[in-house]
Amino acid sequence: MLKRTASRSFVLGTLLVAAAAPLPAQRARPAARPAPVRAESVTTVEGISEYRLPNGLRVVLFPDPARPTTTVNITYFVGSRHEGYGESGMAHLLEHLVFKGTPTHPNIPQELTEHGGRANGTTWYDRTNYFITFPVSDANLERALGLEADRMVNSYVRQQDLTSEMTVVRNEFEAGENNPFGVLLQRTMSTAFLWHGYGRSTIGARADIENVPIDRLQAFYRKYYQPDNAILAVSGRFDVAQTLRWVERYFGPIPRPERAGPTRLWGTYTREPVQDGERSVTVRRVGDVQYVMAVYHVPPGAHQEYAAVNLLAHVIGNTPSGRLYRALVETRMASSVGGFAWQLNEPGALLVFAEVRTDRSLDSVRTVMIQVLDDLAANPPTDAEVERARSERLRDFQLALNNSENVGINLTEWAATGDWRLMFIHRDRIRAATSADVAGAARSYLRASNRTVGNFIPEREPQRAEIPDVPNIADLVASYRGTATIAAGEAFDPSHANIEARTRRFDLPNGVRIALLAKETRGNTVYVNFAQRMGALNDLMSRGTDGSLAGGMLMRGTRRLTRQQLTDSLARLQARLNLFGSSTIVQGQIETTRDNLVPTLRLLGEVLREPAFDPQEFELLRRERLAQVESQRSEPAALGSLAFARHMAPRPPGHPQYTETFEETIAALNAATLDNVRSFYQDFYGFGRGGNVTVLGDFDATAVEALVRELFGNWPRRRDYVRVPFPYVDVRDTTITINTPDKANAIFFAGLNFPMRDDHPDYPALQLAGYMLGGGFLNSRLAVRIRQQEGISYGIGGGISARPLDSLASFNVNAIYAPQNADRLVAAYREEIERALRDGFTAAEVDAAKRGWTQQRDVGRATDTQLTSTLSNGLFLGRTLRWDEDFEARVRAVTVDQINQALRRHISLDRVTMVKAGDFARPAAARPVP
Repeated sequence: MLKRTASRSFVLGTLLVAAAAPLPAQRARPAARPAPVRAESVTTVEGISEYRLPNGLRVVLFPDPARPTTTVNITYFVGSRHEGYGESGMAHLLEHLVFKGTPTHPNIPQELTEHGGRANGTTWYDRTNYFITFPVSDANLERALGLEADRMVNSYVRQQDLTSEMTVVRNEFEAGENNPFGVLLQRTMSTAFLWHGYGRSTIGARADIENVPIDRLQAFYRKYYQPDNAILAVSGRFDVAQTLRWVERYFGPIPRPERAGPTRLWGTYTREPVQDGERSVTVRRVGDVQYVMAVYHVPPGAHQEYAAVNLLAHVIGNTPSGRLYRALVETRMASSVGGFAWQLNEPGALLVFAEVRTDRSLDSVRTVMIQVLDDLAANPPTDAEVERARSERLRDFQLALNNSENVGINLTEWAATGDWRLMFIHRDRIRAATSADVAGAARSYLRASNRTVGNFIPEREPQRAEIPDVPNIADLVASYRGTATIAAGEAFDPSHANIEARTRRFDLPNGVRIALLAKETRGNTVYVNFAQRMGALNDLMSRGTDGSLAGGMLMRGTRRLTRQQLTDSLARLQARLNLFGSSTIVQGQIETTRDNLVPTLRLLGEVLREPAFDPQEFELLRRERLAQVESQRSEPAALGSLAFARHMAPRPPGHPQYTETFEETIAALNAATLDNVRSFYQDFYGFGRGGNVTVLGDFDATAVEALVRELFGNWPRRRDYVRVPFPYVDVRDTTITINTPDKANAIFFAGLNFPMRDDHPDYPALQLAGYMLGGGFLNSRLAVRIRQQEGISYGIGGGISARPLDSLASFNVNAIYAPQNADRLVAAYREEIERALRDGFTAAEVDAAKRGWTQQRDVGRATDTQLTSTLSNGLFLGRTLRWDEDFEARVRAVTVDQINQALRRHISLDRVTMVKAGDFARPAAARPVP
């Protein structure tokens, strides 16, 4: 039960319009409401009830009192399958236009935003749907039902909207043309389906998109957007009786259309003839990878055998258990494989594919793929394979059923297949299907005569370019005067007092803390820091991978924008947006300009609140993470850092602060599922306590304050945030040596923990002590000795830090060096620390350190990015710049004796842990001598 949205753009260029704009029509509303309309009860299945209005509208209600939201989803039984000659892409284009307003609802985005609603529309082969999710309230539900009834018959569908939106859809088409997989899929499907509409991409032909007459689009709208061709689903928290009364009030008066002449709804009588031989298609375009895919004709989603076909797709294409994965990926012939069967109203398709790097043979992969598929007849799916597929399919169904919002949308997907109850019938069929059923499906449909093979072959034609000579530069620049001068910005005073005077802080009702510092900047630049902490310890146990992947998926597309479109949008806005997430926090930064701040913030809101969680992007992310981890398994820096972290901060497995081994991370990534990642997002994402937003730069403070209240003040979270403490652990001192063969560079870590917060009386003295030991620019004691004097290390540094909320401080040092110099490095390190503890620091050292340290702090406040970060951290800690000012004054006031005594009280070489990673097994004589 996969949703067909832009998040699956690789599956036939399917479309998604985020709540961008709504729509009114060209049919007048009924002038008067006759006798009251009553909805007739039809059936109830597992808590979901269907009703029918006299005008033919089907109404499905799924009450879920535990849900904090309500979803209204209306689905029209019209998709690309219903389009005629010259109409390709019309259903999708109409979906865009129906977000352009009605006379009664001229600005639907604003209306939805003001009431906390989020909306979307999607088009697929058999249907077009629109859904709105909003916070629970009678007013919101009545408004949403009134809106959908209104735009069912009163959408504008105007030429002026078509003119502007056509180019948007065409751009979506062009984006799909850049996707090798999507292009190959379109060509393969059009070769497999010679006559039926399933062979036509939902996005349509470019010529039809560009030239469709508005009259034809309006006629298409009037024909299909009618109550007798629609199903309305309401799910979440609502009162059933009241909701039925509103449905009757708003939808009941819409008359059932006369289905005669141009408005007659014809069934799709085109049937694809039985394929009479294997077909193939080859696409040659510029690209970086190869693809091969196979498409088979299979029964429709309502057919008894579709459940077996669905399980068969898992047996073939699943990662890592699927037969194609074992035959192609594990043998390193292909980089990835996949398989799926579409749930369609009419006979559809099962598709399998493999992605192949250009240094591998596409012919060989195709041969093995066909062998695997053909071999299923002789070696049918085993009981274990079918049971694994069944378990995953049923798990997915159950998890989806637990979310009434998703069920409300998915059941209309099945309604487009024939009836919403097929959703449960299909589940029951999955439960009952046997390995013999799946084997029978393989024998029946995985036949060569029923197969269409598609190949994508990257091809780069050589092109000759005549390179012109250097022009006469003197003539070129002689009269050049440039363009408009970039705004210089103000001479900002970075003093604590001025920053405090210019900063406005306030809390939103949900606990999110905001800081705004408006000032003139060069180029009218604006910086934004965003952070939302989440979860509690018990909730977050064993959710680290899910949280990390959820954060990683945010910038890979929204429900409205593909990953590429999101990137393009940021480029057009001259903005950088970076988001990072873990199991305990999602945070990010924006850099943009005054003119583009508002749309960029809105884009941030969309990314956070409407991530696509595209399956293909998820697999790409998972593989990228696996590649990242695997690439570090022999690296000294990674291995040393891992060992150091695990020793210095021991936690039980599953704890959000637990440091996994590489093997554990790989296993977790391999086991990760998109459903679990989505579940983490749904459980923990939302705005509230632990969240903060800082905006600094050239902006309209009034407008931005209103916008942050809108974006960050109305997204409830399912689970409260309770900070996970980072406690002090008295770990034993030890020395860990890790051998990394054939690595010329080695890494050194040394450190110790001790109990202290950053408000401890000794901490100002220790800050300077750490700065003098390992900070500054090549003038710390360790840098002077180990780099400047002995030339052992290119880079060495360290310092002393303490946490603000937990009594945990640390003294850490790290360095890179040649493995044969390990003993010299350790000796020099120990000698310098011993010297500091024994002899202390001099007055001259301390005076110089105070100047250098203070100037670093001054530069930090004068640097917009650092100041934004400082203000952001202060919001979470409940601190202003006055705290920083007081701390800096205490650092400047410490004496030499106080520094020396504090160092001796808290630092001891007897408690230091050291980690060394490098090629220590290689004979010293064979190593290069520095």
